[in-house]
Amino acid sequence: MKPAGRSCIRRPATAGFTLAELVMVLVLVGLLAVVALPRFSGSSEFRNIAFRDEVAAALRYAQKSAVSHRRLVCAVFTANSVTLRIAASNPAAACGSATLNGPDGKTAFAQAASDLMASGLPALHFQPSGVVTSADGVVTTHTISISGASPVTVVGATGHVE
Repeated sequence: MKPAGRSCIRRPATAGFTLAELVMVLVLVGLLAVVALPRFSGSSEFRNIAFRDEVAAALRYAQKSAVSHRRLVCAVFTANSVTLRIAASNPAAACGSATLNGPDGKTAFAQAASDLMASGLPALHFQPSGVVTSADGVVTTHTISISGASPVTVVGATGHVE
């Protein structure tokens, strides 16, 4: 017999998380944010690798443009940029002040970043035959170092950019 005034209704078990479980998840997410976020916010490594790829693409573009235009194309480096210049006529011993237009054909081709470590690099002269020479006409292989990324190598005899 049932006691008077009491019912035997069972409550079904509720699905969900307890307060302790929710607090633990929040603590773990907070720890991950403290440890992992600084690694992703310091994306200078990604910028350096991207700039290295842009420099390699610029040098490939210079080599292909020299061959296709049958003119001397120079890659001029500063502390934080690379600019492509093209000679006004063929043959030419040096590039003039005319910048090579980019692939869109309208704007001058130039890449800039804050992390190029190319100080003291001579201009690379891409000859109409595709080989790379120094200003005095000697075929040379060049290595361009970019901080935080692998170097870019330009093979002088072939103009191949690695």
